[in-house]
Amino acid sequence: MVRQTQVWISGASTGIGAALAAAVPWNAVRVIDLSRRGGGPAGEHFAVDLADPSQWQRVEQHFVDELAGFDGERVVFVHNAGTVVPIGPAGEVDAAAYARAVLLNSAAPQVLGRAFLAATAGLECDKHLVMLTSGAAKKAYAGWSAYNAGKAAVDHWVRTVGLEPNGCRVVAVAPGVVDTAMQAEIRKVDEQAFPSVERFRELSRTGGLSTPEQAARGIWSLLDRPLPSGSVVDLRDR
Repeated sequence: MVRQTQVWISGASTGIGAALAAAVPWNAVRVIDLSRRGGGPAGEHFAVDLADPSQWQRVEQHFVDELAGFDGERVVFVHNAGTVVPIGPAGEVDAAAYARAVLLNSAAPQVLGRAFLAATAGLECDKHLVMLTSGAAKKAYAGWSAYNAGKAAVDHWVRTVGLEPNGCRVVAVAPGVVDTAMQAEIRKVDEQAFPSVERFRELSRTGGLSTPEQAARGIWSLLDRPLPSGSVVDLRDR
C-alpha cells in the first residue's frame, strides 16, 4: 500500500505555483492550493488572501485540521506566493499597496512557516518546508524595496529556523528569472520607476528566461538531494 503525501502550495493558481502543482513527483498525493483565485491544477483550493493578517490564523487551523490523524509518508508546504508590485521609489508608491506587499513578502512566509512547523511537530514522517526566494534577496534593485527586503527576510528566516530541532527540512530556493506574468508586468514598468527594467527586457528578447515548468522540476528535484535544513539554494548554480 502506497502511503499518502500531503502537499500545500501557496499561490498555485498561476506561474511557478501552478507548474509546481502540475508536476508533483509522488503517487498518492493530495495537493492543496492556498490562494485567492484558485482554478489552477491543484486538486483542491483553500481560498485565502495571504496579504491579510486576519486570515493567517485560518491557514494555521487548516493545517491542524487536515493533519489530524495523518499517517502518510510525507508532508510538504511550498510557500510560493509573493508580489513585486508596487514598483517604484518607496516614498512615491501607493501606501496601501506597499503595505500589502510587505505583509505578503516578509511577514506571511514567517507566520505561515511557523504555523506549518507547529502543525507538523508531532508527525512521524518526512517533513519539508520550501520557501521560494530570489536573487533579489542579495542584489538591491531600486524600485523593488518591498520585494528585495521580503526575500532577504525569507532567506535569513530559513537559515535561522534550519538551526532549530524541529524535525522538518526547511530550505529556500531561488528559481532564477522565470517567464511568468510577474515578469511580463516588470517589463512594462517605466525606467524611472525601475531603472534596471532593460535588463529584464533583454533577458526576454534573448531567451534568457526559464519556463515555470523548468523551475518546478528543479525545485522538486531538490527534495531528493541531501540538502541540510537551513540551505538557501539558487537553481542557476545547479
